[in-house]
Amino acid sequence: MAVENIRIETGRLILRPPNADDFEAWADFQSDATTMTFIGGAKSRAESWRDLCAMVGAWHVRGFAMFSLILKDSGQWIGRIGPWYPDGWPGTEIGWGVAPDFAGKGYALEAAVASMNYAVDTLGWSDICHTIDPANRASIRLAERLGSTNRGATRLPAPYQDARVDDWGQSRDQWMENRKIFQ
Repeated sequence: MAVENIRIETGRLILRPPNADDFEAWADFQSDATTMTFIGGAKSRAESWRDLCAMVGAWHVRGFAMFSLILKDSGQWIGRIGPWYPDGWPGTEIGWGVAPDFAGKGYALEAAVASMNYAVDTLGWSDICHTIDPANRASIRLAERLGSTNRGATRLPAPYQDARVDDWGQSRDQWMENRKIFQ
């Protein structure tokens, strides 16, 4: 399937590959120091442009990357979530980041479930990880709600090699059982 035709809909959300129309919201998201505390730190517009292009490029090179998270009722971009596995990464990850105005409303859980399903059902992943800083309580709570467990400390590749992260995750078989509570 062509990248531009990939689209997942949930009750309130659309998950689709990012595109140039997402840039302003993407750059605003990445400029917020609080939002970016655990995901690489605040970025300039130029860095955000390169990050967006890297995500778009990953869709074409790997056949997957994080989705743009769009509110179905308004079309507003509210974050990024989904599969991520750049070179040197410690595992096949489902990662997430939701803009602060939309945090705490269940969007991350709704989109994470759809992303986990996509990873096992479409991509055929046998394992899913979430690399999470031990101080990131919100992400830990989301990982726990998904049924993931802390499998211990892991390392990210440069330039994030000094970040302290734990490998939260589960096998495909565990997800097949855990996802039943979301159906």
